[in-house]
Amino acid sequence: GGGSALRSFSSRFDPSLTFDDLGWLVDVSEVPVVPKGIVTPGDARKAVAVGAAGVIVSNHGGRQLDGDPATLDVVAGVGDAVGDDAEVFMDGGVRTGTDVVKALSLGARAVLVGRPVLWALAAGGSPGVARLLGLLGDEVADTLRQCGVRNLGDLGPALLRRSPP
Repeated sequence: GGGSALRSFSSRFDPSLTFDDLGWLVDVSEVPVVPKGIVTPGDARKAVAVGAAGVIVSNHGGRQLDGDPATLDVVAGVGDAVGDDAEVFMDGGVRTGTDVVKALSLGARAVLVGRPVLWALAAGGSPGVARLLGLLGDEVADTLRQCGVRNLGDLGPALLRRSPP
């Protein structure tokens, strides 16, 4: 109808939704609920307090707001906030095995790689996706070797030296 795609998309957001609504979803769901789009420790704690099984640290590819923090810059704080009470997954900016190792070192339990998978699917179909996942696995293994780390369980923040944001 002549409006921008962004306006059309954002007009579907319901600003009245709260963490109480997330709690309702947890209560009626037969599967674990893991909300995506968490970037602050406070929101992570709220999600877990209403029963979320985990959170996905995501800025939705940075498309939502200019200047959103990189997920790699906030995943450690979110992980610290929820501790052992919930799983922490990270989405956004993961393109290489080194990115995977960085995220896991900072406290993510796992990473999501949606955009690279879509690119691989478009370029090579199912075999392209299989090749991408194989390459990512090889890059993770190579990165671990280059860092002198024997397995994923030995990763931690001491592996990385990061400048303050």
